[in-house]
Amino acid sequence: MHISDKFSEYTSGLSSLICGGFDIAPDDATDLSSVTRAIILGAAGDVAVVLKNGDAITFPALAAGVIYPVRVSRVLATGTTATGLKGLI
Repeated sequence: MHISDKFSEYTSGLSSLICGGFDIAPDDATDLSSVTRAIILGAAGDVAVVLKNGDAITFPALAAGVIYPVRVSRVLATGTTATGLKGLI
């Protein structure tokens, strides 16, 4: 069955809707498969990341189920206590 997509001709941008996602396994040495447009957590906690521009930062006490619009290239295992992380693109 063909699914209609009325927006297939539009250019995707940072303010457009999320159209993909992937599981994130925090790792101190490995970049994500894609830079995120946002992340969401399954369980609350701290999230240590390397941002797209290379800055390392820890976001403290993030809540589960909230979409955080951050451009992340790596999620670090060291300093990350949140679980169930998803990268949104």
